[in-house]
Amino acid sequence: MQRSILLFIVFAFALLLVPPNLNAAPERPASNVAAPLTLQAVAGKIDRQVLASLQRGERTRALIVLAQQADVSAAKNLRTKAEKGAYVFNALRATAAQTQPEMRRALDQLGLSYRAYYVVNLFAVENLNAAAAIQLAARPEVGYIEGNPDVEFAQPTPSQAVAPESVNGVEWGIRKIRADKMWELGFKGQDIVVANQDTGVQWDHPALKNKYRGYDKTTGKAKHSYNWWDAIHHTIGGGANPCGVNIKKPCDDNDHGTHTMGTIVGGKGANKIGVAPGAKWISCRNMDRGVGRPNTYIECFEFFLAPWNRKGQNPDPAKAPDVVSNSWGCPTSEQCAPNSILTATENVRAAGIFVSVSAGNSGPGCSTVTDPSAIYDVATTIGATNAADALASFSSRGPVTADNSNRRKPDISAPGVNVRSSVPQNSYANFDGTSMAAPHVAGAVALLWQAKPALRGDVDATETLLFNSAFTGVSVANNLTCGGTAPTDIPNNLFGYGRLDIYNAYQSAP
Repeated sequence: MQRSILLFIVFAFALLLVPPNLNAAPERPASNVAAPLTLQAVAGKIDRQVLASLQRGERTRALIVLAQQADVSAAKNLRTKAEKGAYVFNALRATAAQTQPEMRRALDQLGLSYRAYYVVNLFAVENLNAAAAIQLAARPEVGYIEGNPDVEFAQPTPSQAVAPESVNGVEWGIRKIRADKMWELGFKGQDIVVANQDTGVQWDHPALKNKYRGYDKTTGKAKHSYNWWDAIHHTIGGGANPCGVNIKKPCDDNDHGTHTMGTIVGGKGANKIGVAPGAKWISCRNMDRGVGRPNTYIECFEFFLAPWNRKGQNPDPAKAPDVVSNSWGCPTSEQCAPNSILTATENVRAAGIFVSVSAGNSGPGCSTVTDPSAIYDVATTIGATNAADALASFSSRGPVTADNSNRRKPDISAPGVNVRSSVPQNSYANFDGTSMAAPHVAGAVALLWQAKPALRGDVDATETLLFNSAFTGVSVANNLTCGGTAPTDIPNNLFGYGRLDIYNAYQSAP
């Protein structure tokens, strides 16, 4: 019996040594090779227009937006514009330094040409193909891939032929917003810096030369570092640009930028065309003969956040402008995504810079404020009025439906019909457009911030003051109602809070 027990124990022990499923069919070894990704698998991260191009086998330009964006909300609690600007700049640069190196290596390995930004944490890629898009979209640090299309802005309409320099006295728009009353008190924008991103500027125009921050009238020489940047690195519109590309001193390849800058600060002798003739100006060219791209607009916002030298190095937020005027749009009809420029606009405002934006010239219908940055809550959006305080028929109206927000726009209005200002070749011209209205507001903010230094960099308080002091008696043809608001409803989707009155704003300020 003991022998039987012993044999049983040996047999049981032997069974324990036999591998399980000894008689079963061998299993196929598990594969550690993932199934190849497809465009369809990552389509949720790619803009539909970009996706359609890639599916057709085309190469396309795109913005690779990283998922991690800097939180600059704490800047709101800082007291001065200088503190806000430094905080936002440092936060944005730190986020880019932390998140961009791996993406740079990936883009290099894929053989893609690109430019990196930090005002928005993204890369502008020139030659994206489907295979590269699949790899990039699959990366966890990539939030979204959107388009970077060519965008042609709506040119203002000349209302008269080009006029030679003449004795016209103070232009009607300046008198209408009562900027001349601010001049009488000694406030002409001294020590305030304004900027425009536009088609460029003829910097040595007689009405602008002495106001250019880079010009030293004691030596007669100009220093363009930190005062000018050209975001046009190669032609966009086709053909040679009359100013060239990557230019190192201001030049206007159109006439729009010189005209808008003249309305902000211009003036020489009896030609009093600028709202804030005591302010200094800097500029960035964001269009090639009127055609820009989302990344050129973003690049100019980045320059204004912390201007850099002629080589694009050593950015300094202490040299940032106080006010930026934007008389252009990035229409969704040109495949510009509604939020392409939102983060850049938000971050520039967080730095204490006032962003004045033209509403657009697509009126008189409702919901015609359709283009970034005019559609954004963080932008101060400007409609256009004429000398009789009637809303211009072309002035775009709200509510905003392009981003499904139903947001009320514009915020306020200003003179934008038959506005006389500087144009290249040392001349002057009269234009119609909300492009002419936005510079009136930019110049007015310069006057206000000189007169009330406590407001400098406090964009929220400045907006509130401008809105609540505006002239509300603007007339609208046929008493049109938009978004349920009539001309007698203040604010409304026609002219906002009213027509700008900077002298009343000054008197109303604490």
